[in-house]
Amino acid sequence: MPPLNPVLARLRAYPFARVNEAKAAAAARGVDVIDFGVGEPREPTPPFVAAALVAAVQAESVSAYPSAAGVPELRAAVAGWVRRRFGVALDPEAEVVPTHGSKEVVFSLAQVVCGRGDRVAVTTPGYPVPERGALFAGCDVVPVPLRPDRGWLPDLDAVDWAGVRLLWLNFPNNPTGAVAPPGLYEHAAALGREHGFVLASDEAYSELWFEGDAPGSALQVADRRGVVVLNTLSKRSSMPGYRSGFVAGDADVIAALRRFRPNTGVLSQTFVQRAAIAAWEDDAHVDEVRARYRAKRDALVPALRAAGLEPAGGPGSFFLWLRLLGPGGRPADDEAAALALLDDHGLSLAPGSYLGAAGAGHLRLALVPTPERCAEAARRLASVRVG
Repeated sequence: MPPLNPVLARLRAYPFARVNEAKAAAAARGVDVIDFGVGEPREPTPPFVAAALVAAVQAESVSAYPSAAGVPELRAAVAGWVRRRFGVALDPEAEVVPTHGSKEVVFSLAQVVCGRGDRVAVTTPGYPVPERGALFAGCDVVPVPLRPDRGWLPDLDAVDWAGVRLLWLNFPNNPTGAVAPPGLYEHAAALGREHGFVLASDEAYSELWFEGDAPGSALQVADRRGVVVLNTLSKRSSMPGYRSGFVAGDADVIAALRRFRPNTGVLSQTFVQRAAIAAWEDDAHVDEVRARYRAKRDALVPALRAAGLEPAGGPGSFFLWLRLLGPGGRPADDEAAALALLDDHGLSLAPGSYLGAAGAGHLRLALVPTPERCAEAARRLASVRVG
């Protein structure tokens, strides 16, 4: 065995790899598994997007390396969508860079804006990639708990900001579904200017919500210095395999990303960028996507509640954050509960503790199976009693 990077040697298995291993083992035993565990969108990609991709491939008689800055038309399409959706004017030449999805930037941003030994603040429970990217960049991680008594929002005033150079926020939140009020972004941006850190807001689920007003964006803050926002077409437009997203915001950070990204080899192919233009310029299909997720949620929630799985999160994203209560109202063992649901009923959910210690006593359900499979899951839940 060759020597490994010490960070890689210390890391536990990627949380969703563990979910997939348990699911595969159950399927090998003959269990008919309905997969709510890994949040991979499975809605049909809009046909007009696929048509744009095919046309772009056919028009590209000579295949060239893509530009780190992205094609100008895609930057303009992103800026146009941000103006329509959030009422914010961006300079597509200086404040937007297309990306290979958003995960690559979530992982690598600490390498761009931090030095070894700096601190990166990451909300928990949460998507594991910001923490892992910080560790591989040689940074120390500062956990920022999402508090259920605050609607799964962080208490930013309780954080020691000394040495912090990057703060990650993610709203609508994975896994809790919480939606951030505008004041949270303003407060975080002000703290960033005061203490000298970049605010990075991962808004991959901004177009998915079940009730209330549309979620806002950190791009709407009054002063965007030190603020960048990430978004992606994976959820909004059911395009996970296209790997297309963007980062927008502070021009200095965007310029640094443009310098960094050619070194990594993760630039989006030009024909994918052409398909992305079509997706960002159309809003009607997003309404349809949102309606499908809402219908699946409405079909499952009554059955979940009857089974003792109480939705305890917010109205955003395509996740349901479910509280588990054991005897006497104490938090139950979420990993054991997830395995029991999988083994006994063929329902694969992610244990909340896999997403950070603050997620203990919860399960995360991703609304990604088809409506028919969600209806089947609701029927299976009729025989489930948790707690």
